[in-house]
Amino acid sequence: MSDPILTLSGVHTDIAQYHILEGVDLQVPRGGVTMLLGRNGVGKTTTLRTIIGHWKAKSGTISFDGSDITALPVPARARAGIGFVPEDMGIFGDLSVEENMVLAAVSGPLDPARLDWLFTVFPPLKTFWKSPAGTLSGGQKQMLSIARAMAEDRRLYLIDEPTKGLAPAIISTMAGALRELKRQGASILLVEQNFSVAKALGDTVAVMENGRIIWTGEMAQLATDAALQERLMGLSMEAH
Repeated sequence: MSDPILTLSGVHTDIAQYHILEGVDLQVPRGGVTMLLGRNGVGKTTTLRTIIGHWKAKSGTISFDGSDITALPVPARARAGIGFVPEDMGIFGDLSVEENMVLAAVSGPLDPARLDWLFTVFPPLKTFWKSPAGTLSGGQKQMLSIARAMAEDRRLYLIDEPTKGLAPAIISTMAGALRELKRQGASILLVEQNFSVAKALGDTVAVMENGRIIWTGEMAQLATDAALQERLMGLSMEAH
C-alpha cells in the first residue's frame, strides 16, 4: 500500500438536527482493506454514506484519488470509480438478478469475463439469474448486493457490514469474495462487526467514537493487543 486513494479532512455531517460526524479525519491507503470499527451508533455508516454522497458533508473535504469530490452528486462519484454496498443491500426485489446486475454496470454492458468471475465467486447468482431478486434468501441477496458493486472494476469499494446476520457458510463465501477482490489490488473501506472477518481481511484499521476517528494503525497491531481493543472499543476481539 502506498499513497491514500481516499482522504477525509475535518468532515462534519448533520442528519436533521443531529450532529453525527464531528470532524472525521481518515485516510484509506491504495490497494488494501481498511477496516472502520467502533461501537454501534458512532458514525460508521454515516461516514460511508457521506463518502458516496447520500448524506452531504456540512463542512470539511473529501478527496478521491487526488480530486475534491465533496460537492459531487452520487452518480458522479460512482462514475469516478466508487462502488457502495449499503447495509440494507439496496437491491431491486421486483427485478431479476440479471436486471439488477445490468443496472449496476454504470459504464456500459456487463463484461462477460467479469460476469463469469462473479459466477465463480457467487455461484447462486448464476443459478437464479432469471429469478426475481426478492425471492432470494438473505444470504443470496447479500451476495447480489456485493456483486452489484463488483459488476465493474471500481477503484474504491465502500462496504457496510456485509456479513451481518448471515450463517457461517455464507460468511465464509463473503470473506472469500472480498479476499479475492483484495488480491486483485482493490482498495476497500469495510465496516464489519464480525471481528474474525475484520482480522482476516484488514490491513489497516480506523476506530470511531462519537463521530470522530480516535485511533488508526495496522490491523495486526489491534488484533493482537487485547488491552488496546478494550480501551478503544470496550471489548476484546478474542471473545468474538
